[in-house]
Amino acid sequence: MMAQQPLFPTPAKVQNGKGSFVIGKNLQVQGNGGYADKLAAALPAELKEAGLQSSPASGTIRLELTNDCKMADEAYTLVVEPNSILLQASSEAGLFYAKEALLQLSRFGKGNVRACKIQDQPRYGWRGFMLDESRHFFGKEKVKQYLDIMASLRLNVFHWHLTDEPGWRIEIKRYPKLTTEGAVGNWHDPKAPATFYTQEEIKEIVAYAADRHIMVVPEFDMPGHATAVCRSYPEISGGGEGKWQHFTFHPCKEETFEFISNVLDEIVALFPSPYIHIGGDEVHYGNQSWFTDPEIQQFIKDKNLGNETGLEQYFIRRAADLVAAKGKKMIGWDEIIEGGLSPTATVMWWRSWVKDAPQKTTQQGNPIIFSPNSQFYLDYQQDKNSVRNIYDLDLTIEGATPEQQGLIKGVQGNIWCEWIPSRERMQYMAIPRLLAIAELGWSQASQKDWNTFAQRLANQFERLNIMGINYRIPDLEGFHRNNAFIGE
Repeated sequence: MMAQQPLFPTPAKVQNGKGSFVIGKNLQVQGNGGYADKLAAALPAELKEAGLQSSPASGTIRLELTNDCKMADEAYTLVVEPNSILLQASSEAGLFYAKEALLQLSRFGKGNVRACKIQDQPRYGWRGFMLDESRHFFGKEKVKQYLDIMASLRLNVFHWHLTDEPGWRIEIKRYPKLTTEGAVGNWHDPKAPATFYTQEEIKEIVAYAADRHIMVVPEFDMPGHATAVCRSYPEISGGGEGKWQHFTFHPCKEETFEFISNVLDEIVALFPSPYIHIGGDEVHYGNQSWFTDPEIQQFIKDKNLGNETGLEQYFIRRAADLVAAKGKKMIGWDEIIEGGLSPTATVMWWRSWVKDAPQKTTQQGNPIIFSPNSQFYLDYQQDKNSVRNIYDLDLTIEGATPEQQGLIKGVQGNIWCEWIPSRERMQYMAIPRLLAIAELGWSQASQKDWNTFAQRLANQFERLNIMGINYRIPDLEGFHRNNAFIGE
């Protein structure tokens, strides 16, 4: 039985009960040891911060992390009765999401939580958000705020785009010029003072994310989008012309791959995620020198690579081998399909016009993450259809077997920051579209109903106001039929 609850994203199964639990000053919160105790200890303060403990009512909230219920990873059960609340899960992430669900229901009811039983688990294991800080740098406090937003929406992957043309944003101790020179500038001002994260700041943010069950996946872009690197260390530059000077790594020099390997050593030490994103996109923008450089042309002949596209594919294979040698799995934008995929590679499908990318990926037995630019690029201009276009996206792969369909890891929204210089602009562009992505990644396909979702979405705006989020108010469909604007 599915019943209306204000919980967001939409839970898998809800049964309503009678009465409600009142969050009161005499509340008792307890866990069953370990992580459950940790969450229980913090919960009263979280409820108090939300202003929910004005009543003298008593009652018990119990958090249980147990394998007895044999729930799936990230799944949870939340049982609310007039005198008690029980949160159960078999994974730490599931218990955390149960706690987040309780906080959300408490806020919505202003301290009164309707009796119910919620059984919930996500549709996909990858529910991501990507932030580009090469083009504009935001800093750790703003990133932490975004991680808080992600946790409230049960998004669990933060894809951190820290390297690109305008700036390199992560301290690499072996190569100090990456930050003394490569971190100088941004999209609007090539001479802006250097901005980057120290390794200690990276560790702090990764730990902050982990506390919220968010995995941080770094992106080290190659062989293109490498301008900030190659202007710092021109000896590994692939040349290029005009605005595309230094856009690519030199694709033939062993020094290039030694450099990449050394940088990866420091990145791997900072990010416990099993994945490293290597980019792999849009190389053709700045590889003009590959066509004319005698050394590069001879290399293509000696290696029987055929042409410059074959050389690009050779580079991606070398990069994949380096990532694998560090004990990590490679993710790349969907251009990496063209050279054949390594068995452990994951494809991030972004080019919505390359409609067979999901088929090609899964037919080779490789996982794929849906991130089509036409819906999921949150820096694109919004209109009245933006949220619905995300919500209505069909995540089935035409002609795929059940096994191939099961290779869809999930969904991810991306925000590229060429024209997004501030936190406020970033929030305005991303939200509420990011909420629709969260719904798509968490809730079951069988529950899709646009009108119900639209009402749930409207219920979230008060919560966003409390969090201080500068969201875009969606277009008011039908508003003019019931209201009129008049002058004095």
